[in-house]
Amino acid sequence: MYRHASRLLNRASAASAGVRSPASSCSRSASRALSTDVTAAPALDSTFLDTWKKVAPTIDPPTTPLTFMKPRPAVPSSIPTKLTVNFVLPYQSEISNKEVDMVIIPATTGQMGVLPGHVATIAELKPGVMSVHEGNDVTKYFVSSGFAFIHANSYADIVAVEAVPLDQIDPSLVQKGLADFTQKLGSAVSDLEKAEAQIGVDVHSALNSALSG
Repeated sequence: MYRHASRLLNRASAASAGVRSPASSCSRSASRALSTDVTAAPALDSTFLDTWKKVAPTIDPPTTPLTFMKPRPAVPSSIPTKLTVNFVLPYQSEISNKEVDMVIIPATTGQMGVLPGHVATIAELKPGVMSVHEGNDVTKYFVSSGFAFIHANSYADIVAVEAVPLDQIDPSLVQKGLADFTQKLGSAVSDLEKAEAQIGVDVHSALNSALSG
């Protein structure tokens, strides 16, 4: 029923605010706040709320990502001595606002070391080992995939689909899984079967390399 709500909202907003030129739309998009610029109390868009009440008066307006984001410190004038890391999975938070010396992530472009003061980067993760360095202590996780968001203020947000501490992986099960998926890949007929088997081989090969490396 409300699948056209966004279009109606855009239409109503345009009617009340006037038609904007492409140049003004681009400049507005370019000025939107980044995660490093989140304010302590994000201001609500009163025009959007008024329009929402007209279109769907019985439904609460949707929340936005800014509602859930905590304020981030500004980019410091000097490079900090520590990197603040958040490492989350779909079902839990592994690391929350922890200050560490360095994180090494398995990016699709290769192993990437992230130190305090790293340039702002978004990196896609591939199956491999992520290591968190804190003094002489190194904690290693095997991650299946995901993304790492490196911010200019020496914050790193790492989001993985699945991850497990490396010391909790059973090598015998990895070997068995690799053998099973290799056999499935050899006997696969359809493209779907081949793709699923290849993913299994890739993940278990990465697991095997992580344990033997």
